[in-house]
Amino acid sequence: MHRLPQPPTPIGEIALTRLLARITVLTIILLAGEVEVSAQTPSARVFLPLIHRTYPGYGEMVGIPSGSFLMGCDGNTTGLSCSRDQLPLHPVNLDSYEIDKYEVTNQQYQVCIEDGHCTPPEYSYSRTRPDYFSNPSFNDYPVIYVRYDQAWVFCQWAGKRLPTEAEWEYAARGGADTRPYPWGLTDPSCSRLNADDCIGDTTKVGSYPLGASPYGVMDMSGNVWEWIADWYDAAYYSYSPAANPPGPYVGTHRVIRGGSYFHDMPYTRLDFRFAFEPGRWASFGLGFRCARSP
Repeated sequence: MHRLPQPPTPIGEIALTRLLARITVLTIILLAGEVEVSAQTPSARVFLPLIHRTYPGYGEMVGIPSGSFLMGCDGNTTGLSCSRDQLPLHPVNLDSYEIDKYEVTNQQYQVCIEDGHCTPPEYSYSRTRPDYFSNPSFNDYPVIYVRYDQAWVFCQWAGKRLPTEAEWEYAARGGADTRPYPWGLTDPSCSRLNADDCIGDTTKVGSYPLGASPYGVMDMSGNVWEWIADWYDAAYYSYSPAANPPGPYVGTHRVIRGGSYFHDMPYTRLDFRFAFEPGRWASFGLGFRCARSP
């Protein structure tokens, strides 16, 4: 079972039952859209989606099988430079899970707003489009200007959660090699992804089939950065567990991954990690996708 970071603001707690054990006393609390299991000694928190919702458009999920892969930067094989927070290259074992094939779209997010669970993006425009979020012409484009807590709420409403950093990288890289991009070692170009002002704004999700990951997940490089569940710690790879790493349990910034249409190609590498303040900022180049445990 995955141990996931606590959401910034749990939504309503209803006490269900109290179980006595020989060593610890476990309290199981039902949250709106999640179950929290907390152990008094030692402290442990697990969040599980309870309801699977469907929403229009590109809501397809891709099943990722359990397996192992090498996480981080492999400068020896790729010839690329590695930052300290991308090292060491280390083996990770993951249980099976599902991840959204596409980034969450404007239309999908609008349904959550209409259902009374989500709040609107901070702004309704994009970099070059005065009317973006509410314009039906951009229904299938990634939602932007959403904070971390807004992304979390959407995923919980949909019966899902944000992916861990390890889950995101495994879905983007696969387990066969240490490729720096979803398609392999080939240098990025505007035929494979939307980055470095190839377009100058977002594109419809799934527009770059040549940029698909080994599992068929789309837009893992470019288009928009994606919120990750994990707190950011530059040294995390030096002490992270080998099996189902949940990310640090405390921090000030969350991880975002994948680069965006606005940033240079190197930022779209699968091993590139970036820290973003979750509570204050939303961005014209930042969106998200969700994941789900079986």
